[in-house]
Amino acid sequence: MAWILTLFLSLSFWGSGLGWPAARGGVKSHPSKAIERANFVFYADNPRYVELADSVLNNVRILLSKMLADTLPYKPSVYIIEDADSFKRLIRGRFPDWGAAVALPERKSIAIKSPDKFNIGKSLAELLAHEYAHLVVAHRSGFYSAPRWFDEGVAMLVSTEWSWSDNLAMSKAAIFGQFIPLRKIKQVNRFNQSQAHVAYAQSYLAVKYLLDQYGSNALNRFLDEIAKGSSVDNALIASSGSNYSEFEKEFHEYLTLHYNVATLFMDTMYFWLALAIIVVIGAALRYRKKRQYYKKWEQEERLQSTDFDYGDPAHPEKIDDEDEPWRD
Repeated sequence: MAWILTLFLSLSFWGSGLGWPAARGGVKSHPSKAIERANFVFYADNPRYVELADSVLNNVRILLSKMLADTLPYKPSVYIIEDADSFKRLIRGRFPDWGAAVALPERKSIAIKSPDKFNIGKSLAELLAHEYAHLVVAHRSGFYSAPRWFDEGVAMLVSTEWSWSDNLAMSKAAIFGQFIPLRKIKQVNRFNQSQAHVAYAQSYLAVKYLLDQYGSNALNRFLDEIAKGSSVDNALIASSGSNYSEFEKEFHEYLTLHYNVATLFMDTMYFWLALAIIVVIGAALRYRKKRQYYKKWEQEERLQSTDFDYGDPAHPEKIDDEDEPWRD
């Protein structure tokens, strides 16, 4: 699951507060000249990404501003980098080659590997939206940090990352009793790939559940309490009327109701159905291509017919040949 690796690495540095390195040995501390826009400052090795990034981030900014009641008064720096060494120097941290992005809230910055040079595993738009959501949640919660499940859930909700594979992962978790307590999702960096997938999916569902059941005001009350320094327990009481344990219980009931053997069967059935449709479409395209070739050959045969009659072989020019219209 490429997207899990992307999330796992991009978010493991979320609260690290790593500073920018000074240029050393002729290596610049940022990838390119600043390109300033109304709400963001971009540093892109390939300037063609600036317009796309600015458009995506402004749309997400509007969404997050309404959802989390934040005026977002600052201009984040957005780095889109083509060189792996420059990326590592910029974030000043251990970051595997297959990592794609990182949010640095204390620096109000986002760093993303350029799609030109790296297989980032997901669209640039998704990465931008996801990482910017982390900046906004961090800004909204002030000196304190929202729990990991809430932070990840908001980021996934905003970047619309939910997919069929998440449904399947949750259905499997339901059948094998592998749901993860929300409190333990803070340890996601220690999970294996399968567990991490479930953790991120649950984070998304937990925030969506809070939003659907208690409204957008619940998200803001939750963050208001976190910003005051309240415990997650008190923040949940203020936003949902349930303490941490009670919220966990009702959320678990929601999960077991929506993910079970039936949903696993449906997810699997949809997979095979989609595969069958792809096979049928492929066969139809191949048949259509062959038909086009056959028609072309038929046309060529009509124009280059071998059924000629040249009259009397001994005196070919003395006998008219009705099958030779070109002689008229």
